[in-house]
Amino acid sequence: MPALLELDHVGLSYHTLAGEIPALSQISFSIQEGEFVSLVGPSGCGKSTVLNLIAGLLTPEQGQITLQGLPREHSVLSIGYMLQKDHLFEWLTIYENVLLGLEIQKKKSKKAVAHVDRLLQEYGLWNFRSSHPSQLSGGMRQRIVLAIALAGNPEILFADEPTTALDVTIQAQILDLLREIQKKLGTATVFVTHDLGVVARI
Repeated sequence: MPALLELDHVGLSYHTLAGEIPALSQISFSIQEGEFVSLVGPSGCGKSTVLNLIAGLLTPEQGQITLQGLPREHSVLSIGYMLQKDHLFEWLTIYENVLLGLEIQKKKSKKAVAHVDRLLQEYGLWNFRSSHPSQLSGGMRQRIVLAIALAGNPEILFADEPTTALDVTIQAQILDLLREIQKKLGTATVFVTHDLGVVARI
């Protein structure tokens, strides 16, 4: 059975007026269904670039990326992306922010909305669904971002530095949620961080 995700000698360079800047070279690893994997390294080393390549936002110049044995461009694997910054729309309520992705993808069904409702209840956001992002704490905003990433029932979740700028207590809560998702839903998770201390607590 093929791996859920596999990178085979992937490479990418950024091209600027100043010349070519190598970003990644000979990156190879694989992830199985339900696995929790951490990508650890200093800022600027290409961790987020790896996620963007897998998500199809960038195209590798060398190597190949396959999802469930299929080339990235032919895969229908659902990916949830928990961005480093929340990028929530202030003019929308929490509920509207979480539903927005489903509306854009034309996947807003009764079943999908019921799933979103359960997520908001589980993450302590239901009573704040009519609030706006600026009215909530940093930890609550991160839980909103997590709910957005999970709204479409993804088979793999990307968490790009989700605990940056959060205090230790809130970091622990977010890490617990990610672990719970992996165990309860069987969602494979790629967790990106520059902080070895965070990795030690996973």
